[in-house]
Amino acid sequence: MSRSAVAGRRGLTQAAGSLRARAASVWVSRYLSLAAIIDVACAFLAGVIAYEIRYHARIDPPDVYLALTFALPPLWWAAVALSGGYDGRIVGTGADEFHRILRAGVSLTACVAIFSYAAKLDLARGYVVLALPSLTALDMLARYALRKRLHRQRRLGICTRRAVVVGPARTVTELITVLGRDNSHGLSIVAACVPGGRRRRAEIAGVPVSGGMDSVTAAVHHFRADTVAVVNCAQMDSVRLRELSWALEGTGTDLCVAPALIDLAGPRTTIRPVAGLPLVHLDYAKLTGPQRIVKGIFDRTLAASALLLLSPLLLAIAAAIHFSDGGPVLFRQLRIGKDGRPFHVYKFRSMVIDAEARKADLETSNEVNGVLFKIRRDPRLTPLGRWMRRWSIDEVPQLINVLRGEMSMVGPRPWAALPYEKAAREGDHVPRRLAVKPGLTGLWQVSGRANLPWEESVRLDLRYVEHWSLALDLQIMSKTARAVIRGTGAY
Repeated sequence: MSRSAVAGRRGLTQAAGSLRARAASVWVSRYLSLAAIIDVACAFLAGVIAYEIRYHARIDPPDVYLALTFALPPLWWAAVALSGGYDGRIVGTGADEFHRILRAGVSLTACVAIFSYAAKLDLARGYVVLALPSLTALDMLARYALRKRLHRQRRLGICTRRAVVVGPARTVTELITVLGRDNSHGLSIVAACVPGGRRRRAEIAGVPVSGGMDSVTAAVHHFRADTVAVVNCAQMDSVRLRELSWALEGTGTDLCVAPALIDLAGPRTTIRPVAGLPLVHLDYAKLTGPQRIVKGIFDRTLAASALLLLSPLLLAIAAAIHFSDGGPVLFRQLRIGKDGRPFHVYKFRSMVIDAEARKADLETSNEVNGVLFKIRRDPRLTPLGRWMRRWSIDEVPQLINVLRGEMSMVGPRPWAALPYEKAAREGDHVPRRLAVKPGLTGLWQVSGRANLPWEESVRLDLRYVEHWSLALDLQIMSKTARAVIRGTGAY
């Protein structure tokens, strides 16, 4: 083939890639444009609210604050833009979008304070205190609603990126499995390129194999992909990765590299250049320190407040349980807590009095793979107990365990003694999951509960331990109410 033909073919490939890139960026541009409109609207609304509250009763309010109200929207737009709030790479991914909005709010407040001091402006603190914090909170709520709208569209297959994943079959399978758990991330795997290519297999985890390491650009063109994800792969060394980036240059195709840290990514990983090499540093999980003390105080304060607030309802439920069959109100079960220490967990009794004696006859009806025992329509449940299970009311007495310091409001699944012993024998990373206190709720609670396979429950427990933070606890607690209302996996 002549040099001009090769150049022409490369030009056609780049042109096709550019068309794919423009098509993929349309929804990103629309999202960011809508976000900018929402930001400006929130700024104007916050300014009007602050102006009305501060000067509503005055007959002749100062004109300077009316001018500030109209100046606030462009100032806020500029602050968000300078904080990276309109970067397409953060669209719908993680909490980075909210962090940048918060950074914009803090930066704008600081700039207004410094400018007022330098120019000796006598700005009313009441107006500033009302306008800027309320603007930040209002815009974060609006961005949250916009992000949820994007997630709903992605579940319908809209606003997604088409990706070709490159790497060994085992790692590619793991990545496809992780991405398949939730499609709100917007990355759709359309093809895979593995060592050996189609000679070894036709597909991996339902995704077609499109050849080996030398077939990546052809796969991108054939499957109309706009992203290439390279996972931990010895065959794709630095030279071949650089050559791949050259081949994709000008096509508008994003190239990303996923290290072998699928469940350890996030704030614990940082890229630090050492002698020109971009090394990924992995920080240790925060299992002790001041944040843990704050978490303990927060847990006990919230548990005491909830018990006091819910005491009339709890007394009514206790009376209903007792008068239904005359049995005990509370059910105590031995559980394994932090560092393997046993404790008794408290629940409202939701089963008949001789439930444990009947368990042996129902072993063949177990619907959960692994070391747990669950039956969707357990005949041992009482009518009142079935209702309590549906709304997770039987778990409320565990607030007593939180108050006693045996459990936390958020944490891994609390382990019963026998499943703990079985999992320990099978080497199921039990000690690591017991590095923190078990939780009244957790990632397993907001991700499907009893509907989750055993391996997924294990992964979620480990993920919480590795990524724990106060912000994550608050996020899980905010999702718990929605999980309880839906009732998914509650049986």
